[in-house]
Amino acid sequence: MGGTKCTETTREEEDFEQLKKLKNRFTYIARSCKEIKDRYGEYEDGEYYLTTANGMLYQTYCDMTTAGGGWTLVASVHENSIYGRCTAGDRWSSQQGNNADLPDGDGNWSNRNTFGAVESATSDDFKNPGYYDITAEDMSVWHIPNNLPLEHWNQAAAAILRYHTENQFLTLYGGNLFQLFKQYPVRYKVGTCSDRGPAIPIVYDHGDAESTKKLYGPNPRREFEPGFITFRAINWESAAMAICSGVKPTVGCNTEHYCIGGGGYFNPEEQCGDFPSFDYDRLGKEQGWSASKEMTEAAVLLFYR
Repeated sequence: MGGTKCTETTREEEDFEQLKKLKNRFTYIARSCKEIKDRYGEYEDGEYYLTTANGMLYQTYCDMTTAGGGWTLVASVHENSIYGRCTAGDRWSSQQGNNADLPDGDGNWSNRNTFGAVESATSDDFKNPGYYDITAEDMSVWHIPNNLPLEHWNQAAAAILRYHTENQFLTLYGGNLFQLFKQYPVRYKVGTCSDRGPAIPIVYDHGDAESTKKLYGPNPRREFEPGFITFRAINWESAAMAICSGVKPTVGCNTEHYCIGGGGYFNPEEQCGDFPSFDYDRLGKEQGWSASKEMTEAAVLLFYR
C-alpha cells in the first residue's frame, strides 16, 4: 500500500507542476510562437497562449523544435466523414450542400471565422485568430492520425508526413494564408486548370518524395510532382481546392483526388467535401484514384513562422 500511495503522490505532483507551467505561460505577451521562443526562451513543444493585435487571448500549439522551432499552429483540416458531401463539419469547403449558387462555400480560407479547440485539432476542424493575425514568412504542415492526443503529436513515429518551407514565400502574399487566398480565391469557376496559385518547394521533416507519392493513388501519381505545397488548384470541372499538400500538379487536372479544401460546388457532387474525392474507388468508379487510408484518416495541421 505504501508503494502505491507514493506512486499516486508522485503523479499528483507531476500533474501539479505541469499545470503550474501552463499557468505561467498565460502571462506571456506575444503574437506568435516565434516571439515566445525569442523573448522568453521557451524551447518545449506544447500549448501556449498568444494575443492578437486587438488584444484577444487564445490558446494554440507551438512546435519549438522543428528546424529551429517557433512554429504556430493556426488551423487543422479534418475530414469528419469521407462519405459526407459538403455536409455538417466540412468547414473548409461547404456545410451548405453542393450548391453552384454558393461558389465560395463557407469561405473560411479567406475570412475571420474561427472554430474548434487546439486539443481537438486532430478530431475536428480548427482555426484560431493567428490564421489572419500573424504575419509570417514560412509554413509547416503535419499530417497526424485522426484523434491522436495533443501530447503525442510531436513524436516522430506519429506523423504520416511532415514538412516545412524555408524560402519566406509568405512575404510575397501578405504574410499569411488569409491574405494569400484573397489573391487566389477558393471559388467555383474562378478560373481554369492552368490558373493555379503558387507551388512552393518544401523540406521534409518526416517522409520524403517517394513516400509522399505513395500516400496518393497510382493515377494521381502520374499528375503531380512531389516536394511542393501548392495553393488554389482548379480541376477539369472548374472546382477550386485550397491546398495540394506535398505535391505540385503538373499534368492533368484531377486535383480533387489529392488536394484538400474547396469552394461551394463540385461536379459531380460526390467530389464535394474537405477531402473532395479521396475515396473515389469506393463509389465504384475507375479504380486507382483514391488516396491511401493513412492520408484519408489524418488531420492536416497548418503552422506559421
